[in-house]
Amino acid sequence: MDPSLPPPRTGRARLTAVWEWTVRRRRIALAQLLRGACYGAGTGAVGLIFVWVEHRM
Repeated sequence: MDPSLPPPRTGRARLTAVWEWTVRRRRIALAQLLRGACYGAGTGAVGLIFVWVEHRM
């Protein structure tokens, strides 16, 4: 084990560290979810436009 690293967290400190990690990454996860929803909506809209154009021809 590397002596320059801090000792592993145990018990309550571990739960607190996991919670803090989750809170920090929640914003990133929500941004990625919104990005995926926008890509999906855009893809669906373009698909519907092409279907509409094909039926009009």
